[in-house]
Amino acid sequence: MSLAVEAEGEQSEVLEGKDEATPERHGKHVSETDDEDDVDTKIEVGPQYTLKELSEKDKDDESLRKWKEQLLGSVDFDNIGETLEPEVKILSLTILSPERSDIVLNIPEGGKPKGSWFILKEGSHYSFKITFEVYNNIVCGLKYINTVWKTGLKVDSAKEMLGTFSPQPEPYTHVMPEEVTPSGMFARGAYTAKTKFVDDDNKCYLEINYTFEIRKDWADS
Repeated sequence: MSLAVEAEGEQSEVLEGKDEATPERHGKHVSETDDEDDVDTKIEVGPQYTLKELSEKDKDDESLRKWKEQLLGSVDFDNIGETLEPEVKILSLTILSPERSDIVLNIPEGGKPKGSWFILKEGSHYSFKITFEVYNNIVCGLKYINTVWKTGLKVDSAKEMLGTFSPQPEPYTHVMPEEVTPSGMFARGAYTAKTKFVDDDNKCYLEINYTFEIRKDWADS
């Protein structure tokens, strides 16, 4: 949810921070694009396998075995299905700021929060933490795509590569780079935004359409 907003002549500043993904997953920041629906060039990776098929394949190849152990981690093969398609469930987004306690945003049913979803203080440092689960199979190239509008004009778009993840019992978390909200009279007000989570096959796991506000101060807890 990058807010590199230029509002009627006021240039905002964005402070890029180090992104983190746990456990032992690190995302890669991808430069912003003018079109959030751009589709990356797909790389042909050969036939798909279920996790059980992948675990049984080429057992005598030591280098491949080590690669699969690193990729699959703690997958419980006794409790997974034999499904080719991965599934990703976004559990929550959390606003992190050194100025206040964390704000946990639960994902609304249907991807459309009622009213203003959250309020950011102008000129404040903040970042978003994404918590999600992966089921069935490995998800490749999971990406976060975000677009922001104000008064009908697109003011920002951003894309962040989260990474490739295998199913596991515990949720994953990914912390986005830190940013600074714009400040000033023209920066304050209501914004609309669309956030999507897609993979390398352009499969969309969640789309959220919402509004948020930038005010002089944080909202009351």
